[in-house]
Formats: sequence, C-alpha cells, structure tokens
Amino acid sequence: MPKTKVAVTLETELLEELDELIASAGFPNRSQAIEAAVAEKLDRIRRGRLARESAKLDPKEEKALAEEGLGAELEAWPEY
Repeated sequence: MPKTKVAVTLETELLEELDELIASAGFPNRSQAIEAAVAEKLDRIRRGRLARESAKLDPKEEKALAEEGLGAELEAWPEY
C-alpha cells in the first residue's frame, strides 16, 4: 500500500514515551510505531461506533426480519 509522509508535532514527554515503546516493543522506527498506534485507534473508534449502532437495534425485530420468509424453506433444509 502506498505511503504518504506527514509531519507530526508531539509534546516532548510523549515523544520520549514513544521512544521507550519503540525500544521495548521492537518497532524498527518512530514511523511504524505511530502508524500502528493510529491504525489501532481508528479500529477502536470503528468498533465503538458499530457497538453504539448495534445497541440501537431491537433483537426481537431483528430476529423476526431474519426469520421472515423462511417458513416454507425451513422444512426443505437438511437436518444438521
């Protein structure tokens, strides 16, 4: 996947912690450590949004929709 160079300004303390993480976690450089951190954060945000949206669903209504139209076909399905 192509990469784009960006400039990031960080607090000195945060950068020092990042350098410690790079040394202990085995990242080859700051760029890869920051890339991994950003990807993880974006994934958490996506999962959080999915959880919030899923919480809005009515389980009974979703089950009824899933089973809608399966009545006749259900008997034709093989037994597992």
